[in-house]
Amino acid sequence: RWQKMTARPLRTALALLFFGLFVVLEATTISCRNEEGEAVDWFTFYKLPKRQDEESRQTGLEYLYLDSTTRSWRRSKQLMNSTESVLGRTLQQLYEASASKNNNTAYLLYNDGAPTSANYSRKYGHTKGLLLWNRVQGFWLIHSVPRFPPAPEEGYDYPPTGRRHGQTGICITFKYNQYGAIDSQLLVYNPNIYSCSIPAIFHQELVHMPQLCTGSSSSKIPGRHLTALQSARGQKFLHFAKSDSFLDDIFAAWMAQHLKTHLLTETWQRKRQELPSNCSLPYHVYNVKAIKLSGRSYFSSYQDHAKWCVSQKRAKNSWTCIGDLNRSPYQAFRSGGFICTQNQHIYHAFQGLVLYYEHCN
Repeated sequence: RWQKMTARPLRTALALLFFGLFVVLEATTISCRNEEGEAVDWFTFYKLPKRQDEESRQTGLEYLYLDSTTRSWRRSKQLMNSTESVLGRTLQQLYEASASKNNNTAYLLYNDGAPTSANYSRKYGHTKGLLLWNRVQGFWLIHSVPRFPPAPEEGYDYPPTGRRHGQTGICITFKYNQYGAIDSQLLVYNPNIYSCSIPAIFHQELVHMPQLCTGSSSSKIPGRHLTALQSARGQKFLHFAKSDSFLDDIFAAWMAQHLKTHLLTETWQRKRQELPSNCSLPYHVYNVKAIKLSGRSYFSSYQDHAKWCVSQKRAKNSWTCIGDLNRSPYQAFRSGGFICTQNQHIYHAFQGLVLYYEHCN
């Protein structure tokens, strides 16, 4: 009788203890966030370009949004410079971690057009993104926005340089066991890191990021490296990373051939700096020339600083890739990469944006 009486309070106390630990763990779990601040496995955004006509009321801050809980693009009610935007909500975790000076949380911000610099650095990769993580999980945000985001102590803002052109990005939530593979990919990237904090508890498992953070890396950089990644909820990704010693167009020479699919590529088509569509290899690469929105609305690739590609319609393999590099002769000399998925919602969302593309001569 005495054992029965003491066992019940003990079980209750243990249950409360585990519940308390679960609540604390959930409260500190780092994740991509939607506009309500709720954790999502991944999201992607398409920041629309600022229209040049006077009749347009667009500010260059509107964006399309898609995440792991939805099926297609929706136009956000938020503007990109709002702290209630998807980027504002997600990056709030960075500012909280930085302010708390928590030795269990790490972050790394990189951009070849750093917010604190007047010039673009060609010494480093043509890469833009940030990572925030602890020993449970974190997220990796890959984007195309110059001068973004500000250093953590500056708080959230969206730069004027990111308004004029279209921009894309993808945020993926990863368990900590994926960060070793991400660590190797960043070595190939050779990113221009302008703000970072990687406490000592991570240094044994993550070799390259702490060295890149301090500018002391002496590791030999491979010409290119491909790795498989898996999101916290099991979505599979492939990440292509090329160094500046891989002197070729990443789309035609590597990605299309490896994925075994014809690719429609949307990258910044600056005049006299674009590569033509390429049909010289078994799998072809075609330049998208115009992006369609709802109704008759569309915009040209010349207005778009985004970097993405999708498999051609009716392709056997339906891939979508979002990343860092343009189809330009000059980008063949830069490091960077793309993260690719066969998620059908992402594929149909991006495939549906293609108005027309350039065929090979």
